[in-house]
Amino acid sequence: MLLKGKKVAIIGAGPVGLTMARLLQPNGVDVTVYERDQDSQARIWGGTLDLHKYSGQEAMKKAGLLESYYSTAIPMGITFANEHGKVLSTKTPTPENLYDNPEINRNDLRRILLDSLTSETVVWDSKCVGLEICDGKWQLQFENKAATIADLVIGANGGMSKVRNYVTDTEIEETGTFIIQGDVPQPEITCPEFYRLCNGHRLMTSYEGNLLVANPYNNGVLTYGLIFRRPEEWVCDNGLNFENNESIIAFLSDRFSGWDERYKQLFRSTSFFIGLPTKKLPLDRPWKSDRPLPITLVGDAAHLMPPFAGQGVNIGLVDALILSDNLTGGKFKTIQAAISDYEQQMFVYASEAQFDSSQNEIEMRSPGFSFQQLIN
Repeated sequence: MLLKGKKVAIIGAGPVGLTMARLLQPNGVDVTVYERDQDSQARIWGGTLDLHKYSGQEAMKKAGLLESYYSTAIPMGITFANEHGKVLSTKTPTPENLYDNPEINRNDLRRILLDSLTSETVVWDSKCVGLEICDGKWQLQFENKAATIADLVIGANGGMSKVRNYVTDTEIEETGTFIIQGDVPQPEITCPEFYRLCNGHRLMTSYEGNLLVANPYNNGVLTYGLIFRRPEEWVCDNGLNFENNESIIAFLSDRFSGWDERYKQLFRSTSFFIGLPTKKLPLDRPWKSDRPLPITLVGDAAHLMPPFAGQGVNIGLVDALILSDNLTGGKFKTIQAAISDYEQQMFVYASEAQFDSSQNEIEMRSPGFSFQQLIN
């Protein structure tokens, strides 16, 4: 086996990094995952994830975790409403599509993956700040921690990965859209009218280029995202103080002043806001061919894309599926050959997913856009 006697280091304990470790371990691979989070209990902010039937779920199936995913995830419908809070239509799950892409909390998915790994696979509180070559191996350097070595490094640490510089010089690009994400604890109490509007489903509203997507069931928290074109006056800074909830509530109440009071109740009930300009890592340039030692990227570290096609985590799990099979399946004579084949495949399917996401982004920002035309 290519990795016999080799040490594999995965940087990042997100869904893709942990799935990669899970797919390698049963083949006897010595793999360690290094994660910057303090410990396994650290809450991962953000909305739920939905693993798609023919991509993300295939990786979970190979990992032997598909039933665990099904038993934890929630099949959800969609309530389409307008800015006045009028329900336009509802899309509910059917017995035929119940498990096509159910929603799962990010920490729940992490727990499923962690429970499938041997103890001590993940080293927490380990922020990787650089790599060096030392005696024919990678030396991983960490903030306030001792360095360690590995024969193969897999960067799975998200869109702002530092490991990426060793693989490609391509720069991250902003796409022109801004997302404000919010958390509302105990929504049935704190924003009951909006919670009832959701009616047990995800809620989607769009009006004149302003979009709202909310999920009332995210482990006791309602999570939502507000999506809009980045204003031209935000040249270098968005001017918003995300450490001051009241200022964000005031901004949203003004921007959405014509919307129903139930939406404003949602804003006022929010305990935590974060602002995110959407970004992507273009795949229009080849990666470095002169890498001195085996190293590659998976997930957002490899192909960051806007979240407007629901493809990010799913494409990343496909990465883990293909790369792990290449490294353990006996098809290749060298680690470099296994990595090269994976990257050639990834450039094709990830570019297609990026294109779909970008097309949806353009469509969603248009004044006449309706979620119903995209979903249906």
